[in-house]
Amino acid sequence: METNPIPVVTVQTSPFDDQRPGTNGLRRKTELFEGKKNYLQNYIQSLLSSIDLRDRQGCTMVVGSDGRYFSQAATEIIVQMAAANGIGRLVIGHNGLLSTPAVSCIIRKIKAIGGIILTASHNPGGPGGDFGVKFNVANGGPSPDTVMEKIAQVSRTLEEYTICPDLHIDLARLGRHDFDLENKFKPFRVEIVDSVEVYLNLLRTIFDFSAIKTLLTGPEQLKIRVDAMNGVMGPYVRRILCDELGAPANAAVNCVPLEDFGGRPPEPSLTYAAPLVDAMKGGDFGFGAALDADGDRYMILGENGFFVNPSDSLAVMAANLSCIPYFRQLGLKGFARSMATSTALDRVAKALKVTLYETPTGWRFFGDLMDSGRCSLCGEESFGTSSDHIREKDGLWSVLVWLSIMAVRKQGVEEIVKDHWAKLGRNYFCRFDYEGVDPRAAFYLMRDLEGVITDKAFLTQKFAVGTNVYSVERADNFEYIDPVDGTVVRNQGLRIVFTDESRLVFRLSGSGGGAGATVRIYAESFERDPERHNRETQVRSTLESILIGTTTLVL
Repeated sequence: METNPIPVVTVQTSPFDDQRPGTNGLRRKTELFEGKKNYLQNYIQSLLSSIDLRDRQGCTMVVGSDGRYFSQAATEIIVQMAAANGIGRLVIGHNGLLSTPAVSCIIRKIKAIGGIILTASHNPGGPGGDFGVKFNVANGGPSPDTVMEKIAQVSRTLEEYTICPDLHIDLARLGRHDFDLENKFKPFRVEIVDSVEVYLNLLRTIFDFSAIKTLLTGPEQLKIRVDAMNGVMGPYVRRILCDELGAPANAAVNCVPLEDFGGRPPEPSLTYAAPLVDAMKGGDFGFGAALDADGDRYMILGENGFFVNPSDSLAVMAANLSCIPYFRQLGLKGFARSMATSTALDRVAKALKVTLYETPTGWRFFGDLMDSGRCSLCGEESFGTSSDHIREKDGLWSVLVWLSIMAVRKQGVEEIVKDHWAKLGRNYFCRFDYEGVDPRAAFYLMRDLEGVITDKAFLTQKFAVGTNVYSVERADNFEYIDPVDGTVVRNQGLRIVFTDESRLVFRLSGSGGGAGATVRIYAESFERDPERHNRETQVRSTLESILIGTTTLVL
């Protein structure tokens, strides 16, 4: 406890007009957060002020980061402002580090009012990279639209913020730290906690750790390689996979969190996890995985570099949840996927007689389904999968699901995936990203394209590509009616569905950190014939030609 009360200071400021958070919080260039006077302080004040004063006074919040540049300085500012704004207790990960799944886990475990996560996910780090502030609410999941809009409203009229500039905390010192503040009846408490422990304890209740340990250490030991990409997941991978489950120390690579993630974007993809891909192609490892900066996304590779498309990964998991004790005990309530994700999961749901929900992009929609008891497993095509154990995507959980399936089925990754295709068919799927597009051009492109595909004449269109003929069955601008509260969410992406169940999807993304808009285009083609399951995705997806032809119609 400090001997002298720490003063609470009110600082005059001016509002910014660009602080409405998107689906993944507020993401901007790091130099803006670090260099523009009061930019971070304004946003944190807007966030805190968006919480009703009666709820805020004396409440508990969780704070964590993925370790990127500026995180420690930003964490100290958050601590100082939380104290000044009446927060009673902050729970912070050791050295400021907490994965996004761990933040969700801790919020739910200690019944916190919410949590602040400093991350820009798989975006680059370092002084020239991106930075982000994300607010998760009391269920452990991302903020709903109502909360984001309230933050934005406060930010547009903000004239002052309150802070305790003399309050300093050593993020390396585990334990409780109490501070006496001026004009405050109760001390402000900061708890620095082990970053891994609470999350690890949750995983122990979900998986059969002894079965996974036997897989990794037994007579027919599975050699694995997991790349933490110098993000927050390094300590988790070492503690859980190596110390707890027996994988050798050299199975975990790039496990030291670095502010610039070692100079590469911490994105678990074939491009940015190329060293892992090369190592897997050597044939020395039977299982490989990469995890992004904050630990919510993942990539799975099999022996010889066999790549598992994230939509296939979701479907394979769904088909094999009986391998996990958690699901054997609780049963299956339902599955959910984002609209842009391939329909491979739909086929599993139909086979298992489980309800399938198709939602807009954004994890908060899955959270609503889970909170109402409707959904057990959910995922997106952007390497994000999870279940109702938390309310966030969970990369390491996904890795443990795969290892559990391999332990029970005693098969390799490629064999499991190809067996799945043989039973239910293969959904060839690929995504094309166009980043830095002029926002006005992107808006008019989507508007004009909607006009083309929703015209009645479009429903008679047929597209011939090589020997394939694609006939349009339906086309629309996707809207979602929430089965929980009846809320309608419109304009979530343009869909063209063909009679053979192939699809084209066009969507504007709001998750980028830089200037300009991002247009994402998805092509999906279903193949039942096992003889045609081993083609390259780009070769099989002749929908590319239709994609180009369709967009040309509006140019």
